[in-house]
Amino acid sequence: MTSETKAVEMVAELMALSARTAPKARGTDSIAIKVVAGEDLMSLSREMRHIGEERGLSHLLRDAGNMEQSDACVLIGFKGESAAGLDCGGCGYATCQKMLDAQKNSSQDRPFKGPNCAIRMADLGIALGSAAKTASLHNVDNRIMFTAGVSALSLGWLDGCNIAYGIPLKAAGKSIYFDRPG
Repeated sequence: MTSETKAVEMVAELMALSARTAPKARGTDSIAIKVVAGEDLMSLSREMRHIGEERGLSHLLRDAGNMEQSDACVLIGFKGESAAGLDCGGCGYATCQKMLDAQKNSSQDRPFKGPNCAIRMADLGIALGSAAKTASLHNVDNRIMFTAGVSALSLGWLDGCNIAYGIPLKAAGKSIYFDRPG
């Protein structure tokens, strides 16, 4: 393991802390976090590649290649059975209870399960932004990836989560996450 890889893994732990302590509506935490490195990182990449090949999605294959080159990845998911309890209607339902009932009855064959609380989705976005900011503050290249989250959920790594994203990390002379083919 190189000194850069060790440093990136330390930053990944700091990112998890940033996500955990990010502001959340009504002071209620509804996120799950997992830091992966080493063989787990390769397992995540293999799952991304498997899903990409199975569904004919070239962007999953491209992202799997990025994951293989990464030093670590921070996975952040939203625990689905959580609603802010504000009956705001942002989810498309009149009440939080109606949204939760629809969620339980959902039989979607999609990467993410829904419907979900709009307020909790904002919480997830703030947690992701806080984690990415921490990586940036430590000069670690990163990119928030939908594809990594889909694959982590497929592997069952974020129990109870309906939606997840991954933030792969790399310390190199040039960011591997930008100027990418297709």
